[in-house]
Amino acid sequence: MTSANSVTVISNSDHGGNSIGSNDRRVFVYGSLLSDDVVRALLRRVPQNSPAILHGYHRFSIKGRVYPAILPVESKKITGRVFLGITAPELDILDKFEDYEYERKLVDVSLSDSFDILQAYTYVWANSDDPDLYGEWDFEAWKESKMKDFLNMTIGFVAELEVPQSKPRVTTYESYYKQNDGNKISS
Repeated sequence: MTSANSVTVISNSDHGGNSIGSNDRRVFVYGSLLSDDVVRALLRRVPQNSPAILHGYHRFSIKGRVYPAILPVESKKITGRVFLGITAPELDILDKFEDYEYERKLVDVSLSDSFDILQAYTYVWANSDDPDLYGEWDFEAWKESKMKDFLNMTIGFVAELEVPQSKPRVTTYESYYKQNDGNKISS
């Protein structure tokens, strides 16, 4: 088995699942997708999942955004959950949702309940030198103060996916927060 810090970069157009069988795609989530409501709005279901830990990464807040970024940081770990049985169309939706700000990578995650190690995709912040990353992103604080607006933005994003020339998620996000009170965009 590979070390817990091994990573393989997967382009957003690669849906073959080279290291993960096509019927057994797994995705480790750590931010807004910890909310069942957001996942249900995005995928129209909540996949089977298990609590998991990603070792060797840190979850940052991002200036001007309400969602987090993760980057490799030694001696850190992120708690989240791993979705099991993700379909190719669902992976495509997640790629579009994470947009150009993130790169989908294959990582090793530890299941919290069994300590088994699984390979799963996760979305890592594409700009490792981003000066807007700071501190630690807190899901419970986000859930309390930002989730309702984020859920509404996600519903708008999903509606955009139905349009042939749909806007990227970042554009949907920025336009939603600008028209619904620009002050809400801050972390």
